[in-house]
Formats: sequence, structure tokens, C-alpha cells
Amino acid sequence: MSDVKDCNGTELNDGDSVTLIKDLKVKGTSTTLKRGTLMKNLRLTNKDSEVECRNGKTTIVLKTEFLKKA
Repeated sequence: MSDVKDCNGTELNDGDSVTLIKDLKVKGTSTTLKRGTLMKNLRLTNKDSEVECRNGKTTIVLKTEFLKKA
């Protein structure tokens, strides 16, 4: 896998924790993830611009441009 980077250019790896840098609406739900929310134990995907995170019991895919390594 190639290197996946957050909004600041810091490399992200499986298991890292990240924080959101802006409020994000979750598609298909009425949920909004607030800026500053800590997402733990991320997993890399096949795309360099996306990672998987768990929010409660839901797994969501987030774009790396909205994440900052914690």
C-alpha cells in the first residue's frame, strides 16, 4: 500500500487515532460528526484518500483531507 496522509501531510497507519477538522454529515443518516471528534483504530482502504473508522457500532469511510493525526 502507498502512503496515506492526513490534511497536514502526516503519514497514517492502521490503528492510528485521528481527529476531524470540520463537521461532517454522514450520508444516508441524519447524523453529523462534530469537529474535534476523536476516531480511534482506523483502517486503511484500497484508496489513498479514504480510511475506515468505527463510530459506535457503525463503520464509516472518511476522506483523509478532513482528518488530522491525534
